[in-house]
Amino acid sequence: MTMFRLTWGWVTLGLFLSLCPVSWGMSPQEQPLPTPLGYVSDYAKVLEEEWYAQIRAVCKDLETNTGVEMLVVTLDTIQPLSHAQAYATKLYEAWRIGTAQQERGILFLVSVQERQAVVVVGKSLLAIVTPQVLDELSLKFLQPMFHSGNYGENVYRSALSLASIAGKAPVPQEKRKPKRSAGFWMNVGVVVLMVYALWRFTRPERRHPFPRWKRGEYWGTGQGGFGGNFGGFGGGTGGQGLR
Repeated sequence: MTMFRLTWGWVTLGLFLSLCPVSWGMSPQEQPLPTPLGYVSDYAKVLEEEWYAQIRAVCKDLETNTGVEMLVVTLDTIQPLSHAQAYATKLYEAWRIGTAQQERGILFLVSVQERQAVVVVGKSLLAIVTPQVLDELSLKFLQPMFHSGNYGENVYRSALSLASIAGKAPVPQEKRKPKRSAGFWMNVGVVVLMVYALWRFTRPERRHPFPRWKRGEYWGTGQGGFGGNFGGFGGGTGGQGLR
């Protein structure tokens, strides 16, 4: 049975091959959650070293090239739960998958004893990782995986398929601040020049020179010049102006 469900902005696809009735048991809030071991957390020890390395390389390349964070998790069991859907959703939240990448995250979880596989997709990828895509994934790789027990290759091919699809998602563009126009900077320059000119011509030493002329102090020197105590063209020794 394949189940598709939309919950709080992400998608969960569960593939349940077990024929036993579903019993929820302990809530996922009470269930202790494992800690991430990197791109691949093989807690069930079902991935051979070669497949493990290839799966990790797929996840790393996906994030490096597209910013989409995908983590793969295998568990021996999810007991006391019997339903991997709620468990995977809780794990996705707890590990904050794709949060730094603007909800561009994928969690691919496999529970061996329960024979269940779940894919949780961040809301930014919902438009491209559709239920039809996940149904096709389950038919090609997940159902054969549980029947044959060949976890390494099928988990790898599932991860590769998810990465190839998620890699086509458009990268969100950062909002750029509007650039200032040339006219704005010209106005700023004019204002600065006006302030500078006002400051230059209002300093005490830059006052209008006419009062100094009246006192005979403007352009005067110690040895004569154009100034004098009596005005005119007298020299520094003064007193002998033109008569």
